[in-house]
Amino acid sequence: MISFDEYIRQGEPQKREKGYAWQTAIGLQAVDGLKPSDYLIETACKDIEGEITIDEAEQLIRSYYQSKDSHTPEDIEKHEADTASTNIRRLLTEKTFAFTLVGLISIHRRIFDGIFKFAGQIRDYNITKKEWVLRGDTVLYVSTHDIRKAIEYDLEQERLFDYSKVDRNGLVSHIAQFVSGLWQIHPFGEGNTRTAAVFTILYLRSMGFDVTNDLFANHSWYFRNALVRANYQNIQKGIMRNSEYLERFFRNLLLGEHNELRNRYMVVNAPEKLVAEPTRYIDRTSTEQPTEQVRTLLFALSNKQLSLKELMAKVGLKHRPTFLENYINPAFEAGILKVLYPDKPNHPRQKYLLTAKGLALYNEIK
Repeated sequence: MISFDEYIRQGEPQKREKGYAWQTAIGLQAVDGLKPSDYLIETACKDIEGEITIDEAEQLIRSYYQSKDSHTPEDIEKHEADTASTNIRRLLTEKTFAFTLVGLISIHRRIFDGIFKFAGQIRDYNITKKEWVLRGDTVLYVSTHDIRKAIEYDLEQERLFDYSKVDRNGLVSHIAQFVSGLWQIHPFGEGNTRTAAVFTILYLRSMGFDVTNDLFANHSWYFRNALVRANYQNIQKGIMRNSEYLERFFRNLLLGEHNELRNRYMVVNAPEKLVAEPTRYIDRTSTEQPTEQVRTLLFALSNKQLSLKELMAKVGLKHRPTFLENYINPAFEAGILKVLYPDKPNHPRQKYLLTAKGLALYNEIK
């Protein structure tokens, strides 16, 4: 996690605001296992110091990647992290907010403009996602046909809620319920958690809350896992929806409490060793640990050999370029994925399988 604490603690009000915005924007990239480039950090510092404007910062980042002759999987990831961070920095320092469906869609479009071709578009396919915290199971997301109505209903119910009728505990509980419900709709193909986080920050600010602290920056992965647990139940296995973890996050954010935020405690039916041995916990801030997408491939493959088409069906994605960019390439880069015919990448019976490192990692986290 890149720290802008010096600007936040000692800077002028304008520098402090920019420092918070950059720290949160960069921290949110950890949701998808992304880290910014050194060039982005240098550019951010120039923006905070007032040497350049945010428009110039955006242009510098754009030119930086356009000037590259080739793009490795690492370049692609850093390009997403840098561009999304810059876009979020702008959003978080603007004094505007629309608590509407159009406003939510606009946030997604503005965050991922220049990254995803489908930026600002409601997904037109149903999805499942194998979650580490659910030990390979998935949350049930809203059907594509119901997305718009579901969002409009949730926003309308929130508009009608009377916060004057609840105490501090009721306030936190209600906000956690609202945010988790909105996230569960999962309106976009990718980037939902980052969009939900920015929307939540702007909404809370519009209500008068000062949310300029480092929780979203330093605990974005916890925030996502807490949303997962708040929306998952499997009655047959005795697992019910649990918003306790998400409420801890919001109690820290809104009430200034210091509840412990530990991802490993949220794992369903967790092995005792996972809870007892902190060193076994997969830390998302470590560059040695797999992203959510890579872990999804681990569970999809385990000891199997699958074609690209079979893998995409298993993961629940239909957009081939997105799948290659966000799943396959990072898995190869991490050294956990290989192909059956490495010398013939276009072999008609090409299959993907885990390397020895991939199998070891799968056995560690399954």
